[in-house]
Amino acid sequence: MKKHIVILLFLGIFWTQAQTTEYNTKVNQPYYSTAINQKDAYIKERCVLDIYYPTNQKNFATIVWFHGGGLSGGNKYIPEALKNKGVAIVAVNYRLYPKVKSPTYIEDAAAAVAWVFNNIESLGGDARSIFVSGHSAGGYLAAMVGLDKRWLATFNIDANKIAGIIPFSGHTITHFTIREERGIDGKKPIVDDLAPLYHVRADAPPLLLITGDRELELLGRYEENAYLMRMMKVNGHQHTQLLELDGYGHDMTEPGFPLLLNEINRVLKNKP
Repeated sequence: MKKHIVILLFLGIFWTQAQTTEYNTKVNQPYYSTAINQKDAYIKERCVLDIYYPTNQKNFATIVWFHGGGLSGGNKYIPEALKNKGVAIVAVNYRLYPKVKSPTYIEDAAAAVAWVFNNIESLGGDARSIFVSGHSAGGYLAAMVGLDKRWLATFNIDANKIAGIIPFSGHTITHFTIREERGIDGKKPIVDDLAPLYHVRADAPPLLLITGDRELELLGRYEENAYLMRMMKVNGHQHTQLLELDGYGHDMTEPGFPLLLNEINRVLKNKP
């Protein structure tokens, strides 16, 4: 009987905390310096982010979320399924093809992640609990920033400080828009230094790969991610997982969001 009372009290405390957490949203925050923004109207327009964060909670985790759209379309948004979960969400816009070409997209993604590292603690967050994620092109950017250390190094940040990399249906080969820039057909796979697969390494942050059903996904997207998982493990990485969402195609974000939150909880629970 006493055990049941303790459990009920615990659940009551948890429910009360969940109910009383308050959130605020800041919109269109530039992530490049004022000097850079003033030099380029397109940077001023696109290189901004929105921040949804708890206001009466400290040391919260943060999800940096990159939208999809093939590196040529799309806009930042804060997923409804991630709201009211005790975490901050940073939704990022970045410059798009054909107004810019590679590696500008990755540079913008790294600049946004660097901004979060440098500013999230001023909002009450924990810079040791920053996760990068995104769907499709956004998943590609999350993987590139997390696996290829040179992009964050430009901002004097070690990519290994990222708490977890969680791409949704992201390219792991060189992105098809980057291949289009070079006149290469989208059905011809390329793996070069602009492919996450090129940067497999044992010391990377925890990596959770999520895709739709291999028979319903875009061309080879599941198989790309399966190969990245295998090569990460071959190279000695201890924390790579791949989850395939049976019955879902490329638009698989909604069933993927609970898996993202579960991974964050898993990583935080096992954090030293």
